[in-house]
Amino acid sequence: MIIAHVRFPLPAGTDRAQAQKMFQDSAPKYREMAGLIRKYYVFDAAAGIGGGNYVWESRDAAEAVYNDDWKAMIRDRYGAAPEITYIETLVIVDNQRGDITST
Repeated sequence: MIIAHVRFPLPAGTDRAQAQKMFQDSAPKYREMAGLIRKYYVFDAAAGIGGGNYVWESRDAAEAVYNDDWKAMIRDRYGAAPEITYIETLVIVDNQRGDITST
C-alpha cells in the first residue's frame, strides 16, 4: 500500500469554505477510481496550501493517475503544479475496526 501526499498552493486568499467547495466539486471524479482506496482532502489556511492524502493499492496505480493530463488539470484548477511525495505503508492501526495490520 502506498500513500501519496499531494500538495499545491491555492489561489491567494482562498479560505476554508472556498477550498471545501473546490474539493467537493472534484470529489466525484475519484469515486471508484482504479486502485484508489481512500482520499483525504487537506487544507492549510496559514500556508495557503491545499492537496490530498491518497491511499493507493500500489505506486503503479497512483502513477497511472498522476500523468501529465492530471497535473495540467491541477495547474489549471488551482494555479500551480502539484508536488507529490510517495510513502510506503507498512503497518496500519485502525481504531474504528479495532485492529492492527501489516501490509
